[in-house]
Amino acid sequence: MSTSSYLTISIILFSIGTIGFVVRRNAIVVFMCVELMLNAVNLAFVAFARHHGSLEGEAAVFFVMVVAAAEAAVGLAIIIAVFRNHRSIETSDADHLRL
Repeated sequence: MSTSSYLTISIILFSIGTIGFVVRRNAIVVFMCVELMLNAVNLAFVAFARHHGSLEGEAAVFFVMVVAAAEAAVGLAIIIAVFRNHRSIETSDADHLRL
């Protein structure tokens, strides 16, 4: 496959993630859409690294995956804490989080 094929798939995945992030109200679905966008960027990094014949793209992917794993742990912990207190994970109910 050519680099443009990988980039097309990356653009499609990123677009799906962006639309899901904007449209959906469930916090877990929004969280998964953010992960989808990060993976689309990772695919683009790998495609460009393959095109240029360097390892810098793979190194960037490694760091993005580390940050995504940390974000997943912290994000899910926050979602669980909000659900335990408010019995809802809808993003439209976020105004209840004010003091």
